[in-house]
Amino acid sequence: MLHTYQVTGMTCTSCEAKVKSALLMVNNVTAVEVSKADHSATITMDKHISLSDFQKALDSKYQISAIHHNETLEQTKSWFSTYKPVLLIFLYITVVTLLIQAASHHFDFMQWMRQFMAGFFFMFSFFKMLNLKGFAESYVMYDVLAKRIPQWAYVYAFLELGLGIAYLVNFHPFVTNITTALVMTISIIGVLQTVLNKQKIQCACLGAVFNLPMSTVTIIEDGLMIAMSVAMLVMI
Repeated sequence: MLHTYQVTGMTCTSCEAKVKSALLMVNNVTAVEVSKADHSATITMDKHISLSDFQKALDSKYQISAIHHNETLEQTKSWFSTYKPVLLIFLYITVVTLLIQAASHHFDFMQWMRQFMAGFFFMFSFFKMLNLKGFAESYVMYDVLAKRIPQWAYVYAFLELGLGIAYLVNFHPFVTNITTALVMTISIIGVLQTVLNKQKIQCACLGAVFNLPMSTVTIIEDGLMIAMSVAMLVMI
């Protein structure tokens, strides 16, 4: 990805060198060309980087702005590109479970939630199992329980698989849902702390297969599981 930005505040060749050096230090930037005469910086990057990240890297005397592209549009495209795996998983699970309900000619909301949760836990445990050690190493970095008991990261992956089976066969709904609510509540605490503290940590929700940053998407993901399990407890 290549974008050209306007950079004001450069008055000499030394300024060019300082701006170029600072921008090259930004993560995912691979090449930078700076022109004092054109007041511009052409940046090649592995993925879209926000203007605020570039501005933070520069001295306060230099101001950077987008001139040839829509920054909001690029950020939106970057967001969808980053979270494409998670979005596709949720889309697939939703469509498949709705089709199952459509085939029965009677939409049962309780049954649909159970099927959705089964699909969710099967899919997410599958990606964790692909590299169990890699998942555990990422999970202990932010989960409040895994930080104290590292073995919990391994237990958690198998617990997700167990919950998927439990929802599929409708095993003791009360026990299954109360377990889900408890486990996901513990999980979301570490996620909230990481996001609120603005720590840049890889999310372990899809194991070590995809490099997904921890964000509000992870909060929504865990929160949805808590909300659905509580809703089923109430309906029981």
